[in-house]
Amino acid sequence: MSSIVLDASALLAILNQEPRARRWEHVLPDAALSAANLSEVVTKLAEVGMSEPEIRDVLDVGMAVVPFDAALAHAAGLLRPRTRSLGLSLGDRACLALAVQMGLPALTTDRAWDQLGLPVDIRIMA
Repeated sequence: MSSIVLDASALLAILNQEPRARRWEHVLPDAALSAANLSEVVTKLAEVGMSEPEIRDVLDVGMAVVPFDAALAHAAGLLRPRTRSLGLSLGDRACLALAVQMGLPALTTDRAWDQLGLPVDIRIMA
């Protein structure tokens, strides 16, 4: 059972061993991640030159990858009016929709999420 939902920014901070991420490394085996956010992370790792086997290896940390299905697509889309002014991306909204659906906190590096007022516990990696 997962205990937290990761945004792509949070997972990348952990994988890059950023100082602010060190206290969150332990959550990886118990974390959930939307397939949409997984795609974002794979994209960023590929852009810096990692090969597919390297990417698969670095992401083999036990996270639950949740399909971005029709229900999550609708939920993420419906978040757009509430998040537009803060510039949240589809990936951001996919993470938030998954956190709401699972009733779990969402972990991100994006401080703007604090201003959302959504029915989800937002944890900012600082």
